Amino acid sequence: MKNFWTYDIDDALKELKSSRDGLTSQEAAERIETYGKNVFDEKKASSNFMIFLSQFKSPITLILIFAAILSIFLKDYSDGIIILIIILISSLLSYLHESKAKDAVKKLLSSVSVTSSVLRDGSFKELDNADLTLGDIIKVKTGDMIPADCLLIESNSLTTDESSLTGETFPVEKSCGKLDASTGLSARKNSLWMGTHLISGSGKALVVNLAKDTEFGKITNSLNQRDSDTDFEKGIKNFGNLILHVTTLLIGLIFLFNIVLNKSFLESFMFALALSVGLTPQMLPAIISVNLSQGAKRMSEQGVIVKKLNSIENFGSMTVMCSDKTGTITQGKVKLHSSLNFAGKNSEELKKFAGLNSYFQEGYANPIDEAILSDESEDFSAYKKLFEIPYSFENKLLSVIVKTNDDFSNKNLMVTKGAFESILKICKTYEGSDGSIGPIDDVVSSLKDSFNKYSSQGYRVLGLSYKFLDDSCEPEKEAAQDMIFKGFLLFIDPLKEDIRDVVSQMNKLGVALKMITGDNQEIAKNIGS
Repeated sequence: MKNFWTYDIDDALKELKSSRDGLTSQEAAERIETYGKNVFDEKKASSNFMIFLSQFKSPITLILIFAAILSIFLKDYSDGIIILIIILISSLLSYLHESKAKDAVKKLLSSVSVTSSVLRDGSFKELDNADLTLGDIIKVKTGDMIPADCLLIESNSLTTDESSLTGETFPVEKSCGKLDASTGLSARKNSLWMGTHLISGSGKALVVNLAKDTEFGKITNSLNQRDSDTDFEKGIKNFGNLILHVTTLLIGLIFLFNIVLNKSFLESFMFALALSVGLTPQMLPAIISVNLSQGAKRMSEQGVIVKKLNSIENFGSMTVMCSDKTGTITQGKVKLHSSLNFAGKNSEELKKFAGLNSYFQEGYANPIDEAILSDESEDFSAYKKLFEIPYSFENKLLSVIVKTNDDFSNKNLMVTKGAFESILKICKTYEGSDGSIGPIDDVVSSLKDSFNKYSSQGYRVLGLSYKFLDDSCEPEKEAAQDMIFKGFLLFIDPLKEDIRDVVSQMNKLGVALKMITGDNQEIAKNIGS
């Protein structure tokens, strides 16, 4: 279904001939028959016999087989049999490794079986993802993998991790509604994508595209191309062809000279053929197979399956390595980088306020609050929570009201954090570097400049505000308004702890690391430096 994010849910159901009650088992079976299962088109695997035959395609191996047959024909049985044994051993060695690698990959894939809660025959059932079809309605919750591209029907504080598809580390908020056809993939808030997973919340969604037609499927299709020969294979073929040409030329010349010198035709022919056997490097295939197998064995000890033995040489001759950023160079998780006041200086009090807000919020677990609390060493158990205004997808704010200790004269404190623009709207004043309070209108332009600067450097930026309440106030009647702007919370996807050592080691080995990322230039510079 094209541009499904532009559809109203009722129109989408009508287009797919489905309803809010889902499909019946019979309807689903008919659709599976028509559209196929919800799986990717698998590349047909080579049989073990074909894998074995492929070991004999090298020109050198073919020359050796010819030489062995020729030796036997010339009644030099010992040489012929030895050559054939060498060929057989080297070919078996390569075959056993490649077939073992194929079986290991197959076993790994077969161990992955994921189910989804699907509305069939009026009730939700756990079905294998392969049995989903167009028009199915699924129920999703925190931790679930999305089994197909879907359009949201219901959403309850739903956020997803789309880093596997877009490279974006931070959670993406989802909500129902129609969007313009021109809306970019990462901004399609009403869509769920195959291969991503839910971080928080729950909801219902309509399956609109099956595996091969999903965004993930498009990527997969681009990878289903025939494997090209490695540089090593090309080199061996070229070397084999060189030997073949040189041998043919020498045999022709020697045969010709013997005829010119009035030697016996049969004698000349036999001498030329004997020379061809002597020029062929009989041990080369065995030496290659043994060395490459040793490399594959070392890789397997590091938990790496080598599917194609000849790729070991390519791996060893690598000079440039291209790597994804999110989850490979970086940790793929959110971390609080700094808590900055109005002047851009670190503020421990601001960090403490953020910790209070995250500690006492009871909405849904999310990476932002986890990052704040993991960076906070203070114990907030002595504080008393009075009230909470839960996070709202409309205003993008979360507020808590707590009874403080002696550190704030036992006052009632309201702390609100959220999207920067939303925080600005509820603030009447701001707190300066010296703790003084001034009108927010005087610094709005400066605050926006700071926000844009931090964002361009690769940080996810939230705002934080607060106000003290009278003891006579009723917390449940308080609203997030007339707040004091406290400062900025900067989050980042940090580097992996050992990445500097890895890059240093790669440089020593003569391998240059290139980072591939969908982030903007400033973020890439920041991470790269």
